[in-house]
Amino acid sequence: MSGSGRKKPPLVADKRYAEKVAKPAPKPSRPKSRKKKPVRRGPLGWLAAAVRGILRWIVRLVWGIGWRVGVIAALLIGAASVYRAATLPPASEMVDGRARGSVTMLDRNDEVFAWRGDQFGGVITADLVSPYLKNAVIATEDKRFYSHFGVSPRGVAGAIRINLAEGRGPLSGNGGSTITQQTAKLLCLGRPFDPEVWKDEAAYEADCRRTTLWRKVEEAIYALGMEIAYTKDEILTLYLNRAYLGAGTRGFEAAAQRYFGISAASLNPSQAAILAGLLKAPSTYAPTANLQRSWDRANVVIGLMEAQGFLTPIEATLARTSPAELSAAAEQRAGGYFADWLMEITPDYFAKTTTEDVIYRTTLDPRIQSAAEEALAYIFDEKVKEGSEAQAAIVVMSADGAVRAMVGGRNTNVAGAFNRATQASRQTGSLFKPFIYATALELGHSPLEMVDDSPLCMTIPGSGEWCPKNYDGEFKGEIPFVQALRESRNIPAIRVSEMVGRDNVRAVASGFGVASDLADGPALALGVSESTLVDMVGAYAGILNGGSAVAPYGLVELRLQGDDIPLMGMGGGIGERVVQESAARQLTWMMTQVVEQGTGVRARIPGWQIAGKSGTTQASRDAWFIGFTGDYVTGVWMGYDNNTPLSGVTGGGLPAEIWHETMVRVLDGMTPVPLPMDEPVEPGPVLFGPQPGGATDGNFLIDLLNSILGGGN
Repeated sequence: MSGSGRKKPPLVADKRYAEKVAKPAPKPSRPKSRKKKPVRRGPLGWLAAAVRGILRWIVRLVWGIGWRVGVIAALLIGAASVYRAATLPPASEMVDGRARGSVTMLDRNDEVFAWRGDQFGGVITADLVSPYLKNAVIATEDKRFYSHFGVSPRGVAGAIRINLAEGRGPLSGNGGSTITQQTAKLLCLGRPFDPEVWKDEAAYEADCRRTTLWRKVEEAIYALGMEIAYTKDEILTLYLNRAYLGAGTRGFEAAAQRYFGISAASLNPSQAAILAGLLKAPSTYAPTANLQRSWDRANVVIGLMEAQGFLTPIEATLARTSPAELSAAAEQRAGGYFADWLMEITPDYFAKTTTEDVIYRTTLDPRIQSAAEEALAYIFDEKVKEGSEAQAAIVVMSADGAVRAMVGGRNTNVAGAFNRATQASRQTGSLFKPFIYATALELGHSPLEMVDDSPLCMTIPGSGEWCPKNYDGEFKGEIPFVQALRESRNIPAIRVSEMVGRDNVRAVASGFGVASDLADGPALALGVSESTLVDMVGAYAGILNGGSAVAPYGLVELRLQGDDIPLMGMGGGIGERVVQESAARQLTWMMTQVVEQGTGVRARIPGWQIAGKSGTTQASRDAWFIGFTGDYVTGVWMGYDNNTPLSGVTGGGLPAEIWHETMVRVLDGMTPVPLPMDEPVEPGPVLFGPQPGGATDGNFLIDLLNSILGGGN
């Protein structure tokens, strides 16, 4: 209650705040905007802004055009790929695309020892080949093979990056190609070899491997077409059959047979790794070229297989610690010169230009071939000054002309090299003298008849006086034929040649196979005419077999692979008789004395009868020794390719030692066979001595009747 007693007026809602005026809520204050001062741009600022604007416009333009062009290009590539796929033949028709065939050579034991041409071992398929090989190829060449569509943009980009980083062009070096793209290249984008377009297969393959930007585009389209037309395994099958793997092999089946003597279906991990490693550089990593380098490359492949899960750690370790070994035929690499010789003498349509797969059965004896190669290496290692560039050649032949071994130079692991046994025509020197005495014996003379070894001068029409000398510069007076041959004396050989008639000597020598142009003058007797080692060994084989001509041969028969009927037979052997057997047997006895007491003593082998003859040409440019046992005739030549004189070497020296080392190995374990020879009983009464007059071919019968058989005639 209040003290005044006045009542307060009631509260009325609308008068509750009568004295207060409602004010609207204040608006949020906005900061006063400051007016931007205009930027004052200089000339450079306006230029930069203009450039940025232009660049933005260009980018928008390029993008606008680019994605449209990209879509159009993709459509065109897709259409081209579909068209390409429609034109591709069945995959089975493209497995073997060789433009030429192959030559496989078998030795006398019917074992393979050499290959020539493009070897194709037969068709293999991705599902039947060794899984280790299939995985090795994928791990090495294209780990995403089963997931990509034929072209790998990631792989191409990576390859370009590597090439540029290593200072090469973007398309040089690493290609980033998938297995499909590599197969497209192997197929040459479907273009077959045409001799009217390419001069040879080498030019064709070089063109197929050519890398340009447009070729890469074509390759990509072809690869995409293959992916549309074929399954992945069909593409891999083509790759496995078409890849070149060194040593003339096309496809992994041929390579497996060439290097390991087995099928590609039977390869183990270490063998598969070696073959897959060849894809990078077939000639460089071929195990027949450098086995250690091939093993090193195989270890890289094994590492890739392990990293990608194709090999367990245990399998990878075993593959590394047990590297693949070559087959016996691949390891020996014997007979390269022999194989080249056969390719030269066989008609081209069965050799160099064959389009068929041809099988040669040959006369080569691998044991004898190894003996010759070992002997040559031994002499050059032990007896020849280090760094010498002197060369040598060896031929071993049976009496019927069958060549059992051939070495054409010091480097025996070659193919296509210069063959000094068959391609080097050199002066024969005293190696020619047996044919002079063969002529005399054929005309009825005895090995014990006497001939005058005294100074001799002859007048050569157009050349003046000619006064030959003996090698030792000495003269021994009257000596028998056998001593003259044993000591290889020049003057007696000239006298006998002039006595029996040079035409007769030439006829006998040519009959035995010394077929080169023989000299017309009296120097014929000194072996100034040229011949090859294989021809000279064949000529001496005629002496061993009793006086009949011999044509050296290496081919027994030739047939097409898969056929049993030979198309060609033996191309040589024993021919017509040149001298009577009695003359050949007496000459053989004379030649045994060369080895027993004369210039060929270094060729002696205890327990064996050996006949032979040494030969040394003017200024020692050529040194020879050819000798024979009852089984084999072996010839050795030594000299320089550039005709530089040998230093201190004669035919009775190092060549005789090479002959000895060869035949010791060849005859090891064999039973000695006696030589077919007749030792003369009584000396003849005729002396071949000086006769006044010029140098003419005297008539033997007239001279004999007059008992004056002039050395100067």
